[in-house]
Amino acid sequence: MFVRGLATILHADLDSFYAAVEQRDDPRLRGRPVIVGGGVVLAASYEARAFGVRTAMNGGQARAHCPGVIVVPPRMAAYSEASRAVFAIFRDTTPEVEGLSIDEAFLEVGGLARIAGTPREVALVSFLGPASGRHLHALAHLRDPRPVDTHRSRRSIGSQRALGRRPRTPEELDAILAGTVDRLARRLRAPRETGGGRVCRTVVLRLRFGDFARVTRSHTLPVPTAHTPTILTAARRLLVAATPEIRDRGITLLGLSLTNLDRDDAVQLELPLDAHAGPALDTALDEVRRRFGASSVSRATQLGRDQGLQVPLLPEHE
Repeated sequence: MFVRGLATILHADLDSFYAAVEQRDDPRLRGRPVIVGGGVVLAASYEARAFGVRTAMNGGQARAHCPGVIVVPPRMAAYSEASRAVFAIFRDTTPEVEGLSIDEAFLEVGGLARIAGTPREVALVSFLGPASGRHLHALAHLRDPRPVDTHRSRRSIGSQRALGRRPRTPEELDAILAGTVDRLARRLRAPRETGGGRVCRTVVLRLRFGDFARVTRSHTLPVPTAHTPTILTAARRLLVAATPEIRDRGITLLGLSLTNLDRDDAVQLELPLDAHAGPALDTALDEVRRRFGASSVSRATQLGRDQGLQVPLLPEHE
């Protein structure tokens, strides 16, 4: 929507989000350099960023840049709660909110023109309030004609795990990959109102080597699926193919994305129907985890292993 030639979309970016939540909740951290996460920096406060500390930097590098930095462990539940509170403020400002992640959104504010002025003026007045501590940017350049889409379905989902600098065995990497596939496939099969009811066609492996160079490897399946063993088999083939390069260059991050998503009711079943390859086991395991928690059932290879952080997710259409 445009009003008299003015752009009417605001870009809200909750800058240094995790670190800002920590400083909000602990007054002792305010005005001091703070990083969230020890092995890898998940977020850095403005005070830490002034010393050159950046997100995704190795923890040792961050401490070398800023010797007095305060390291705090991540609290994902607190960040999810803070995100919900901020998105509630967004929706009090305008019903047209397109969430991009838990800390970023587009707001269509054309309807506020008569009562609050231009989008730039809306961004400066107290709709969001200084107490929210968020950085709201106005996109007032008339360069992006796309409207805010509050009902757009994602075309991909993904998860990644920072691994630090130490060497990893093929068995460790396989266990991490299997756990990632379990979580992502479960998201595909979740109820449609929470973003599930989906199938994927392409499996994408994401790697970051010891020199911090990044590569991706992908495989497109012949038939869209939400079947865990099928997705895991494709992902394992990609990882095995990359193993020689991992051995030579080291690895600091392992991620997986499932792309070319579609609704599960839009897929035609193929013959022959094999009960052993169907969703019965996946469905049973999903129900057990729903009732008793995500860690109630796990692979034997994951027992005793650190499963890494579960990053908060933005619900579909929220």
